[in-house]
Amino acid sequence: MKLHNSYTNQIEEFKTIEDNKVKMYVCGPTVYDNAHLGHARCYITWDILYRYLKFRGFDVTYCRNVTDVDDKILKKAEKEGKTPEEVSKYWYQRFSESMKALNNLKPDIEPFATKTLGEMISIVKDLIAKGYAYEAGGDVYFRVKKFSQYGYLSKQPIDQLESGARIEVGEQKEDPLDFALWKKDEKFGYKSPWGVGRPGWHIECSAMSRKYLGKTIDIHAGGADLIFPHHENEIAQSECANGCKFVNYWMHNGFVTINKEKMSKSLGNFLTIDDLLKLYDANTIRFFILTNHYRMPVEFSDEALKAAANGVKRMLNAKQTPVDETIDITKFDEYKEFVEALDEDLNTSKALAVLFDLTNKANKDVNYAFTLLFKLASVLGFTFEKAKLSEEELAERLKTVSAELGETFTSMEEIIERRKQARAEKDWAAADKIRVALDNVGIVLKDSKEGTTCELK
Repeated sequence: MKLHNSYTNQIEEFKTIEDNKVKMYVCGPTVYDNAHLGHARCYITWDILYRYLKFRGFDVTYCRNVTDVDDKILKKAEKEGKTPEEVSKYWYQRFSESMKALNNLKPDIEPFATKTLGEMISIVKDLIAKGYAYEAGGDVYFRVKKFSQYGYLSKQPIDQLESGARIEVGEQKEDPLDFALWKKDEKFGYKSPWGVGRPGWHIECSAMSRKYLGKTIDIHAGGADLIFPHHENEIAQSECANGCKFVNYWMHNGFVTINKEKMSKSLGNFLTIDDLLKLYDANTIRFFILTNHYRMPVEFSDEALKAAANGVKRMLNAKQTPVDETIDITKFDEYKEFVEALDEDLNTSKALAVLFDLTNKANKDVNYAFTLLFKLASVLGFTFEKAKLSEEELAERLKTVSAELGETFTSMEEIIERRKQARAEKDWAAADKIRVALDNVGIVLKDSKEGTTCELK
Protein backbone atom coordinates (compact mmCIF):
# COMPACT_ATOMS: atom_id res chain seq x y z
CA MET A 1 0.00 0.00 0.00
CA LYS A 2 1.37 3.42 -0.99
CA LEU A 3 0.39 6.85 0.34
CA HIS A 4 1.46 10.37 -0.54
CA ASN A 5 3.45 11.95 2.27
CA SER A 6 3.12 15.75 2.21
CA TYR A 7 6.29 16.07 4.34
CA THR A 8 8.53 14.48 1.70
CA ASN A 9 6.19 15.23 -1.22
CA GLN A 10 6.65 11.60 -2.30
CA ILE A 11 4.38 8.60 -2.68
CA GLU A 12 5.81 6.11 -0.21
CA GLU A 13 5.29 2.51 0.83
CA PHE A 14 3.12 2.56 3.96
CA LYS A 15 4.90 0.98 6.93
CA THR A 16 3.37 1.06 10.41
CA ILE A 17 5.24 1.82 13.64
CA GLU A 18 3.73 -1.25 15.36
CA ASP A 19 3.05 -4.39 13.37
CA ASN A 20 -0.43 -4.19 11.81
CA LYS A 21 -1.50 -1.24 14.02
CA VAL A 22 -2.29 2.26 12.70
CA LYS A 23 -2.47 5.37 14.85
CA MET A 24 -4.29 8.03 12.84
CA TYR A 25 -5.07 11.61 13.86
CA VAL A 26 -7.30 14.00 11.89
CA CYS A 27 -7.79 17.67 12.73
CA GLY A 28 -11.45 18.03 13.60
CA PRO A 29 -13.87 20.96 13.52
CA THR A 30 -13.89 24.24 15.38
CA VAL A 31 -17.52 24.10 16.50
CA TYR A 32 -19.09 27.52 16.02
CA ASP A 33 -21.12 27.24 12.78
CA ASN A 34 -22.58 24.85 10.19
CA ALA A 35 -20.25 22.37 8.50
CA HIS A 36 -19.97 22.99 4.74
CA LEU A 37 -19.07 21.05 1.60
CA GLY A 38 -15.36 21.68 2.25
CA HIS A 39 -15.70 19.86 5.58
CA ALA A 40 -17.64 17.09 3.84
CA ARG A 41 -14.75 16.58 1.44
CA CYS A 42 -12.20 16.46 4.24
CA TYR A 43 -14.04 14.07 6.55
CA ILE A 44 -15.35 11.79 3.77
CA THR A 45 -11.76 11.47 2.48
CA TRP A 46 -10.40 10.36 5.86
CA ASP A 47 -13.47 8.19 6.47
CA ILE A 48 -12.49 6.31 3.29
CA LEU A 49 -8.90 5.94 4.52
CA TYR A 50 -10.16 4.69 7.90
CA ARG A 51 -12.56 2.20 6.30
CA TYR A 52 -9.96 0.99 3.82
CA LEU A 53 -7.21 0.47 6.40
CA LYS A 54 -9.64 -1.63 8.46
CA PHE A 55 -10.74 -3.52 5.31
CA ARG A 56 -7.07 -4.34 4.66
CA GLY A 57 -6.84 -5.87 8.13
CA PHE A 58 -5.12 -3.10 10.09
CA ASP A 59 -6.03 -2.46 13.73
CA VAL A 60 -6.77 1.27 13.41
CA THR A 61 -7.18 3.83 16.18
CA TYR A 62 -8.71 6.92 14.59
CA CYS A 63 -8.64 10.08 16.70
CA ARG A 64 -10.37 13.27 15.50
CA ASN A 65 -10.40 16.21 17.89
CA VAL A 66 -13.03 18.86 18.60
CA THR A 67 -11.79 22.44 19.04
CA ASP A 68 -14.24 23.88 21.57
CA VAL A 69 -12.13 26.83 22.73
CA ASP A 70 -11.25 29.39 20.06
CA ASP A 71 -11.57 33.09 19.13
CA LYS A 72 -14.43 32.31 16.70
CA ILE A 73 -16.41 30.51 19.41
CA LEU A 74 -15.87 33.39 21.86
CA LYS A 75 -17.01 35.98 19.27
CA LYS A 76 -20.14 33.93 18.52
CA ALA A 77 -20.92 33.56 22.23
CA GLU A 78 -20.54 37.29 22.81
CA LYS A 79 -22.69 38.13 19.78
CA GLU A 80 -25.48 35.75 20.84
CA GLY A 81 -25.31 36.41 24.59
CA LYS A 82 -24.40 32.78 25.33
CA THR A 83 -21.55 31.04 27.10
CA PRO A 84 -18.77 29.55 24.94
CA GLU A 85 -19.82 26.12 26.25
CA GLU A 86 -23.40 26.61 25.00
CA VAL A 87 -22.15 27.63 21.55
CA SER A 88 -19.65 24.77 21.19
CA LYS A 89 -22.06 22.15 22.53
CA TYR A 90 -24.83 23.18 20.11
CA TRP A 91 -22.57 23.28 17.04
CA TYR A 92 -20.79 20.05 17.95
CA GLN A 93 -24.17 18.34 17.99
CA ARG A 94 -25.00 19.81 14.58
CA PHE A 95 -21.61 18.71 13.22
CA SER A 96 -22.14 15.16 14.53
CA GLU A 97 -25.57 15.02 12.86
CA SER A 98 -24.05 16.19 9.55
CA MET A 99 -21.30 13.54 9.74
CA LYS A 100 -23.87 10.82 10.46
CA ALA A 101 -26.05 12.04 7.58
CA LEU A 102 -23.03 11.69 5.26
CA ASN A 103 -22.56 8.10 6.49
CA ASN A 104 -19.15 8.84 8.01
CA LEU A 105 -18.08 6.41 10.71
CA LYS A 106 -17.47 7.88 14.15
CA PRO A 107 -13.79 8.09 15.09
CA ASP A 108 -12.62 5.72 17.82
CA ILE A 109 -11.63 8.73 19.95
CA GLU A 110 -13.12 12.22 19.75
CA PRO A 111 -11.41 14.36 22.41
CA PHE A 112 -12.43 17.93 23.29
CA ALA A 113 -9.78 20.62 23.68
CA THR A 114 -11.25 21.89 26.96
CA LYS A 115 -10.92 18.39 28.46
CA THR A 116 -7.21 18.18 27.58
CA LEU A 117 -5.95 21.44 29.14
CA GLY A 118 -3.71 19.66 31.66
CA GLU A 119 -1.78 17.94 28.85
CA MET A 120 -1.43 21.24 26.95
CA ILE A 121 -0.04 23.03 30.03
CA SER A 122 2.37 20.13 30.58
CA ILE A 123 3.78 20.41 27.03
CA VAL A 124 4.12 24.20 27.31
CA LYS A 125 6.01 23.80 30.60
CA ASP A 126 8.36 21.29 28.95
CA LEU A 127 8.99 23.67 26.05
CA ILE A 128 9.82 26.54 28.42
CA ALA A 129 12.14 24.30 30.46
CA LYS A 130 14.01 23.26 27.28
CA GLY A 131 14.36 26.85 26.09
CA TYR A 132 12.02 26.47 23.11
CA ALA A 133 9.36 28.76 24.58
CA TYR A 134 9.11 31.84 26.78
CA GLU A 135 6.48 33.66 28.85
CA ALA A 136 5.74 37.33 28.10
CA GLY A 137 3.07 39.19 30.07
CA GLY A 138 0.80 36.17 30.56
CA ASP A 139 1.29 34.89 26.98
CA VAL A 140 3.65 32.06 26.08
CA TYR A 141 5.38 31.93 22.68
CA PHE A 142 7.35 29.29 20.79
CA ARG A 143 10.80 30.29 19.51
CA VAL A 144 10.49 29.30 15.86
CA LYS A 145 14.16 29.85 14.96
CA LYS A 146 15.24 27.33 17.62
CA PHE A 147 13.68 24.56 15.47
CA SER A 148 15.89 24.15 12.40
CA GLN A 149 13.35 22.11 10.38
CA TYR A 150 10.68 24.82 10.59
CA GLY A 151 9.06 25.39 7.18
CA TYR A 152 9.91 21.93 5.82
CA LEU A 153 6.31 20.67 5.61
CA SER A 154 5.03 23.80 3.88
CA LYS A 155 8.21 24.09 1.76
CA GLN A 156 8.74 27.68 2.90
CA PRO A 157 12.30 28.86 3.70
CA ILE A 158 12.63 30.73 6.99
CA ASP A 159 13.74 33.96 5.26
CA GLN A 160 10.63 33.88 3.08
CA LEU A 161 8.45 33.47 6.17
CA GLU A 162 10.30 36.29 7.93
CA SER A 163 9.51 38.80 5.20
CA GLY A 164 5.77 38.48 5.83
CA ALA A 165 5.85 38.18 9.63
CA ARG A 166 4.56 41.03 11.83
CA ILE A 167 4.14 41.63 15.55
CA GLU A 168 0.55 42.65 16.32
CA VAL A 169 -0.40 45.37 18.80
CA GLY A 170 -0.26 43.99 22.36
CA GLU A 171 2.04 41.09 21.50
CA GLN A 172 5.37 40.85 23.29
CA LYS A 173 7.19 38.44 20.99
CA GLU A 174 10.97 38.17 20.77
CA ASP A 175 10.59 37.52 17.04
CA PRO A 176 7.72 38.13 14.58
CA LEU A 177 7.77 34.43 13.57
CA ASP A 178 7.12 33.17 17.11
CA PHE A 179 3.62 31.75 17.64
CA ALA A 180 1.39 31.57 20.71
CA LEU A 181 1.25 28.43 22.84
CA TRP A 182 -0.85 30.10 25.55
CA LYS A 183 -2.83 33.37 25.44
CA LYS A 184 -3.69 35.61 28.35
CA ASP A 185 -7.49 35.80 28.69
CA GLU A 186 -8.90 36.90 32.03
CA LYS A 187 -12.52 36.86 30.79
CA PHE A 188 -12.81 33.38 29.26
CA GLY A 189 -9.57 31.78 30.42
CA TYR A 190 -8.43 28.90 32.61
CA LYS A 191 -5.87 28.84 35.43
CA SER A 192 -2.28 28.16 34.42
CA PRO A 193 1.28 28.75 35.74
CA TRP A 194 1.30 31.94 33.60
CA GLY A 195 -2.00 33.34 34.87
CA VAL A 196 -5.56 33.00 33.55
CA GLY A 197 -5.59 32.25 29.83
CA ARG A 198 -6.36 29.70 27.15
CA PRO A 199 -4.34 27.54 24.77
CA GLY A 200 -3.19 28.52 21.32
CA TRP A 201 -4.91 26.52 18.58
CA HIS A 202 -1.80 24.58 17.52
CA ILE A 203 -0.92 23.20 20.96
CA GLU A 204 -4.37 21.60 21.24
CA CYS A 205 -3.72 19.01 18.54
CA SER A 206 -0.20 18.23 19.77
CA ALA A 207 -1.56 17.54 23.25
CA MET A 208 -4.55 15.47 22.17
CA SER A 209 -2.52 13.45 19.69
CA ARG A 210 0.14 12.67 22.32
CA LYS A 211 -2.39 11.82 25.02
CA TYR A 212 -4.46 9.39 22.96
CA LEU A 213 -2.04 8.02 20.36
CA GLY A 214 1.49 8.54 21.73
CA LYS A 215 4.50 10.68 20.90
CA THR A 216 5.00 9.32 17.37
CA ILE A 217 2.01 8.42 15.18
CA ASP A 218 1.56 6.79 11.78
CA ILE A 219 -0.77 9.22 10.00
CA HIS A 220 -1.78 12.82 10.61
CA ALA A 221 -4.35 14.13 8.13
CA GLY A 222 -6.42 17.20 7.36
CA GLY A 223 -7.23 19.78 4.70
CA ALA A 224 -4.45 21.39 2.65
CA ASP A 225 -5.30 24.74 4.26
CA LEU A 226 -3.91 23.40 7.56
CA ILE A 227 -0.38 22.75 6.25
CA PHE A 228 0.71 26.24 7.27
CA PRO A 229 0.73 27.40 9.95
CA HIS A 230 -1.21 24.76 11.89
CA HIS A 231 0.59 21.56 10.97
CA GLU A 232 3.96 23.28 10.64
CA ASN A 233 3.57 24.55 14.21
CA GLU A 234 2.38 21.18 15.48
CA ILE A 235 5.56 19.55 14.18
CA ALA A 236 7.80 22.19 15.79
CA GLN A 237 6.24 22.10 19.25
CA SER A 238 5.70 18.31 19.33
CA GLU A 239 9.19 17.34 18.22
CA CYS A 240 10.85 19.87 20.54
CA ALA A 241 8.74 18.78 23.53
CA ASN A 242 8.91 15.04 22.88
CA GLY A 243 12.45 14.77 21.52
CA CYS A 244 11.37 12.45 18.69
CA LYS A 245 9.66 12.36 15.30
CA PHE A 246 6.01 13.40 15.52
CA VAL A 247 4.37 11.93 12.39
CA ASN A 248 5.50 9.37 9.80
CA TYR A 249 2.94 10.20 7.08
CA TRP A 250 1.35 13.62 6.63
CA MET A 251 -1.72 13.51 4.37
CA HIS A 252 -3.75 16.44 3.02
CA ASN A 253 -6.90 16.66 0.92
CA GLY A 254 -7.43 19.36 -1.71
CA PHE A 255 -9.91 22.22 -1.54
CA VAL A 256 -13.48 22.36 -2.77
CA THR A 257 -13.74 25.35 -5.08
CA ILE A 258 -16.58 27.43 -6.46
CA ASN A 259 -15.67 29.49 -9.52
CA LYS A 260 -12.03 28.46 -8.90
CA GLU A 261 -12.05 29.95 -5.37
CA LYS A 262 -11.62 27.84 -2.22
CA MET A 263 -14.93 27.31 -0.44
CA SER A 264 -14.74 28.88 3.01
CA LYS A 265 -16.80 30.71 5.60
CA SER A 266 -14.57 33.78 5.38
CA LEU A 267 -15.29 34.16 1.65
CA GLY A 268 -19.01 33.58 2.23
CA ASN A 269 -19.21 31.18 -0.74
CA PHE A 270 -19.93 28.00 1.17
CA LEU A 271 -22.81 25.55 0.98
CA THR A 272 -23.69 23.88 4.24
CA ILE A 273 -23.95 20.10 4.39
CA ASP A 274 -27.53 20.43 5.67
CA ASP A 275 -28.56 22.56 2.68
CA LEU A 276 -26.85 20.21 0.27
CA LEU A 277 -28.58 17.16 1.78
CA LYS A 278 -31.92 18.77 0.99
CA LEU A 279 -31.02 18.49 -2.68
CA TYR A 280 -28.78 15.42 -2.89
CA ASP A 281 -28.43 12.30 -0.78
CA ALA A 282 -25.28 11.21 1.05
CA ASN A 283 -24.35 8.66 -1.64
CA THR A 284 -24.39 11.39 -4.30
CA ILE A 285 -22.25 13.80 -2.28
CA ARG A 286 -19.79 11.01 -1.53
CA PHE A 287 -19.68 9.95 -5.19
CA PHE A 288 -19.05 13.55 -6.29
CA ILE A 289 -16.11 13.83 -3.89
CA LEU A 290 -14.62 10.42 -4.75
CA THR A 291 -14.74 10.98 -8.51
CA ASN A 292 -11.68 13.19 -8.05
CA HIS A 293 -8.38 12.22 -6.44
CA TYR A 294 -8.34 13.37 -2.82
CA ARG A 295 -5.25 15.57 -3.27
CA MET A 296 -6.72 17.48 -6.21
CA PRO A 297 -9.08 20.49 -5.95
CA VAL A 298 -12.75 19.71 -6.62
CA GLU A 299 -14.79 22.29 -8.52
CA PHE A 300 -18.36 22.39 -7.20
CA SER A 301 -21.25 22.76 -9.62
CA ASP A 302 -24.84 21.58 -9.88
CA GLU A 303 -23.89 19.82 -13.12
CA ALA A 304 -21.17 17.82 -11.37
CA LEU A 305 -23.55 16.79 -8.57
CA LYS A 306 -26.26 15.83 -11.07
CA ALA A 307 -23.72 13.67 -12.91
CA ALA A 308 -22.78 12.10 -9.56
CA ALA A 309 -26.47 11.46 -8.80
CA ASN A 310 -26.79 9.61 -12.12
CA GLY A 311 -23.68 7.55 -11.34
CA VAL A 312 -25.05 6.57 -7.95
CA LYS A 313 -28.45 5.73 -9.43
CA ARG A 314 -26.80 3.44 -11.97
CA MET A 315 -24.88 1.62 -9.22
CA LEU A 316 -27.79 1.34 -6.77
CA ASN A 317 -30.15 0.15 -9.50
CA ALA A 318 -27.95 -2.88 -10.15
CA LYS A 319 -29.92 -6.10 -10.19
CA GLN A 320 -29.84 -7.16 -6.56
CA THR A 321 -29.49 -10.70 -5.28
CA PRO A 322 -29.09 -11.85 -1.66
CA VAL A 323 -25.58 -11.08 -0.37
CA ASP A 324 -23.73 -14.41 -0.17
CA GLU A 325 -21.55 -14.39 2.96
CA THR A 326 -19.96 -17.72 1.95
CA ILE A 327 -18.22 -16.18 -1.08
CA ASP A 328 -14.49 -15.53 -0.70
CA ILE A 329 -14.37 -12.12 -2.38
CA THR A 330 -10.55 -12.07 -2.42
CA LYS A 331 -10.37 -14.66 -5.21
CA PHE A 332 -12.05 -12.45 -7.83
CA ASP A 333 -10.17 -10.21 -10.26
CA GLU A 334 -12.46 -7.26 -9.48
CA TYR A 335 -11.47 -7.44 -5.83
CA LYS A 336 -7.80 -7.36 -6.78
CA GLU A 337 -8.37 -4.40 -9.12
CA PHE A 338 -10.25 -2.53 -6.38
CA VAL A 339 -7.45 -3.13 -3.85
CA GLU A 340 -4.79 -2.15 -6.40
CA ALA A 341 -6.64 1.13 -7.05
CA LEU A 342 -6.90 2.10 -3.38
CA ASP A 343 -3.38 0.85 -2.63
CA GLU A 344 -2.27 3.46 -5.18
CA ASP A 345 -2.64 6.44 -2.81
CA LEU A 346 -6.43 6.01 -2.55
CA ASN A 347 -7.24 6.19 -6.26
CA THR A 348 -10.99 6.34 -5.70
CA SER A 349 -11.91 7.10 -9.33
CA LYS A 350 -10.30 3.79 -10.39
CA ALA A 351 -12.10 2.03 -7.54
CA LEU A 352 -15.42 3.49 -8.74
CA ALA A 353 -14.72 2.11 -12.23
CA VAL A 354 -14.46 -1.38 -10.66
CA LEU A 355 -17.87 -0.85 -8.99
CA PHE A 356 -19.41 0.07 -12.36
CA ASP A 357 -17.91 -3.04 -13.94
CA LEU A 358 -19.56 -5.10 -11.18
CA THR A 359 -22.84 -3.21 -11.71
CA ASN A 360 -22.84 -4.26 -15.39
CA LYS A 361 -22.07 -7.86 -14.42
CA ALA A 362 -24.83 -7.90 -11.80
CA ASN A 363 -27.29 -6.74 -14.46
CA LYS A 364 -26.11 -9.63 -16.64
CA ASP A 365 -26.78 -12.11 -13.79
CA VAL A 366 -23.12 -12.92 -13.05
CA ASN A 367 -23.67 -14.85 -9.81
CA TYR A 368 -21.01 -13.27 -7.57
CA ALA A 369 -21.28 -9.69 -8.91
CA PHE A 370 -23.84 -8.14 -6.57
CA THR A 371 -22.26 -9.62 -3.44
CA LEU A 372 -18.88 -8.21 -4.49
CA LEU A 373 -20.43 -4.87 -5.47
CA PHE A 374 -22.24 -4.58 -2.12
CA LYS A 375 -19.13 -5.38 -0.07
CA LEU A 376 -16.69 -3.17 -2.00
CA ALA A 377 -19.12 -0.24 -2.21
CA SER A 378 -19.42 -0.31 1.58
CA VAL A 379 -15.61 0.16 1.83
CA LEU A 380 -16.19 3.51 0.10
CA GLY A 381 -19.05 4.28 2.48
CA PHE A 382 -21.95 3.79 0.04
CA THR A 383 -25.19 2.36 1.33
CA PHE A 384 -27.79 0.50 -0.69
CA GLU A 385 -30.58 1.56 1.66
CA LYS A 386 -32.99 4.16 0.35
CA ALA A 387 -32.50 7.48 2.11
CA LYS A 388 -35.38 8.54 4.36
CA LEU A 389 -36.43 11.89 5.75
CA SER A 390 -37.22 12.48 9.39
CA GLU A 391 -40.68 13.86 10.18
CA GLU A 392 -39.14 17.29 10.83
CA GLU A 393 -37.23 17.28 7.52
CA LEU A 394 -40.33 16.21 5.59
CA ALA A 395 -42.43 18.90 7.29
CA GLU A 396 -39.82 21.53 6.37
CA ARG A 397 -39.82 20.47 2.71
CA LEU A 398 -43.61 20.32 2.59
CA LYS A 399 -43.68 23.89 3.93
CA THR A 400 -41.37 25.01 1.08
CA VAL A 401 -43.50 23.21 -1.54
CA SER A 402 -46.71 24.65 -0.10
CA ALA A 403 -45.30 28.19 -0.29
CA GLU A 404 -44.23 27.68 -3.90
CA LEU A 405 -47.59 26.25 -4.97
CA GLY A 406 -49.76 28.61 -2.91
CA GLU A 407 -51.57 25.68 -1.24
CA THR A 408 -51.14 23.99 2.13
CA PHE A 409 -49.99 20.36 2.17
CA THR A 410 -49.33 18.37 5.34
CA SER A 411 -48.36 15.03 3.76
CA MET A 412 -46.89 13.59 0.56
CA GLU A 413 -50.15 11.71 0.02
CA GLU A 414 -52.00 15.04 -0.25
CA ILE A 415 -49.53 16.34 -2.85
CA ILE A 416 -49.70 13.12 -4.91
CA GLU A 417 -53.50 13.23 -4.78
CA ARG A 418 -53.52 16.92 -5.85
CA ARG A 419 -51.25 16.12 -8.83
CA LYS A 420 -53.44 13.13 -9.73
CA GLN A 421 -56.46 15.44 -9.73
CA ALA A 422 -54.67 17.99 -11.94
CA ARG A 423 -53.76 15.28 -14.43
CA ALA A 424 -57.32 13.91 -14.45
CA GLU A 425 -58.50 17.43 -15.29
CA LYS A 426 -55.79 17.61 -17.99
CA ASP A 427 -54.28 20.59 -16.19
CA TRP A 428 -50.76 19.62 -17.28
CA ALA A 429 -49.26 22.95 -16.21
CA ALA A 430 -50.44 22.48 -12.59
CA ALA A 431 -49.27 18.86 -12.52
CA ASP A 432 -45.87 19.84 -13.85
CA LYS A 433 -45.59 22.71 -11.36
CA ILE A 434 -46.10 20.22 -8.51
CA ARG A 435 -43.42 17.90 -9.93
CA VAL A 436 -40.93 20.78 -10.30
CA ALA A 437 -41.65 22.11 -6.77
CA LEU A 438 -40.91 18.67 -5.32
CA ASP A 439 -37.81 18.30 -7.48
CA ASN A 440 -36.53 21.62 -6.10
CA VAL A 441 -36.53 20.15 -2.57
CA GLY A 442 -34.90 16.88 -3.64
CA ILE A 443 -38.03 14.70 -3.94
CA VAL A 444 -38.67 12.81 -7.20
CA LEU A 445 -42.09 11.48 -8.23
CA LYS A 446 -42.23 8.14 -10.07
CA ASP A 447 -45.32 7.13 -12.01
CA SER A 448 -46.09 3.46 -12.72
CA LYS A 449 -49.09 1.19 -13.38
CA GLU A 450 -49.35 0.65 -9.63
CA GLY A 451 -49.58 4.39 -8.96
CA THR A 452 -47.24 7.26 -8.04
CA THR A 453 -44.44 6.94 -5.48
CA CYS A 454 -41.77 9.33 -4.32
CA GLU A 455 -38.15 9.01 -3.36
CA LEU A 456 -35.19 11.25 -2.54
CA LYS A 457 -32.85 12.28 -5.33
